[in-house]
Amino acid sequence: MKDNLVTIHMCDDDPDDQLLVSDALLEARLGNPIDFTQNGLELLQYLRREGEFSHLEGQPLPGLILLDLNMPVMDGREVLKELKNDEVFKSIPIVVLTTSKAEEDIAKSYNMGVNSFIIKPISFDSLVEMVKSMTNYWFHIVSLPNSSQ
Repeated sequence: MKDNLVTIHMCDDDPDDQLLVSDALLEARLGNPIDFTQNGLELLQYLRREGEFSHLEGQPLPGLILLDLNMPVMDGREVLKELKNDEVFKSIPIVVLTTSKAEEDIAKSYNMGVNSFIIKPISFDSLVEMVKSMTNYWFHIVSLPNSSQ
């Protein structure tokens, strides 16, 4: 699998944050496709290729998940627990990308198996730099197992 074809998936209920990350990927001149879901339940359906995501059956899983903590229906904490206890999904790197600075959220996220915890940058330029660094790290520096499906 070529690095620039690895899909990033963002689970965040804020359309403005989705747009900003998408724009930051473009600004950083990164060719990675990005998919979005609005809550943890949708993320599980997306990964399992169920319901409205059934057309993705047979497609590779995302190489990185950006996960917000505070969302309706099923929040980031709940879906993180599900993903890290699932043999198929537990090896997908998950980066919590949130506005929360709460020490409890940081500690709990790492205890639940999150790979990184990033507080959403305030400026667009900082977001672009964060996206560049994050994708460079996860897609070029570290070695990850091949995704199945």
